[in-house]
Amino acid sequence: MADLFKRTEQGVKRSRESWFGRIAGLLSRSKIEDSAWDELEELLIAADVGVATTDRLLKTVKKRAKEEKLEDGESVRNALKEEIIRILTVDAPLTTGSESGAFKVILLVGVNGSGKTTSIAKLASDYKNEGKKVILGAADTFRAGAIDQLKAWGGRIGVDVVSHQPGADPGAVVFDTLQAAQSRKADVVIIDTAGRLQTKHNLMDELTKIKKVAGKYEAVQEVLLVLDATTGQNGLSQARSFTEASDVTGIFLSKLDGTARGGIVLAICDELRIPIKYIGTGEKIDDIAPFDAKSFVEAIFYQAG
Repeated sequence: MADLFKRTEQGVKRSRESWFGRIAGLLSRSKIEDSAWDELEELLIAADVGVATTDRLLKTVKKRAKEEKLEDGESVRNALKEEIIRILTVDAPLTTGSESGAFKVILLVGVNGSGKTTSIAKLASDYKNEGKKVILGAADTFRAGAIDQLKAWGGRIGVDVVSHQPGADPGAVVFDTLQAAQSRKADVVIIDTAGRLQTKHNLMDELTKIKKVAGKYEAVQEVLLVLDATTGQNGLSQARSFTEASDVTGIFLSKLDGTARGGIVLAICDELRIPIKYIGTGEKIDDIAPFDAKSFVEAIFYQAG
């Protein structure tokens, strides 16, 4: 999608020395020598692609290079891009509602600092611009200020926010939010959850309970893990833990700016088969785009200047 390429490019091109930019530079050579493969491996690992995924990726590209007699940098680069696109293309289309016409419930999960609340606001604004009636649920009762932050975003966007006092039972907030959605004939419900560290098992158990409460309604379930694009291999650990607790259906890749390596999403798609659903490329409310693997790969290989 052109729009996705434009927005991703705006973030990535701010850094002439992005890791994928260096890879593009390496593969601009007229002939790829054996030493270039070693350098390519180092760059992919440095970009947070991970050792296992890098190994599988390069084995496939090397095999293609041998079978198809690819010797120049451009041919190898195109083969690499095609294989990355294949990894990132995970079949799990975003649903928009059930056949019975029930509202759609989206839970956003993720660790503190991942950009979760801002991502909720972007999603809410995007749905509202499509003509959907949106209600937000402030179920992050654990972090001080989280409720006020979500209310502020709701007021700015013009959508209702259901909340309780800080420290309240998150399950009760979810229950009241879904009741309100039913009575107000909402189309989409987006629920904020506490920024759980995946090592805090009690909080992960709480997340499982929240999902059970939401599951009592005849609504299509979507659990989006907000993942900071600047995170390292810890992102894979986060994805594993959150998937175990809440059956993550997709990734919202936030903070994709010029400093982001972002290669961790390859490892997540490769090892866990969780699709990327959205990317956030800035702080503005409209800095959001549905994910498209081909446009994303074209953008991250973009070299400024």
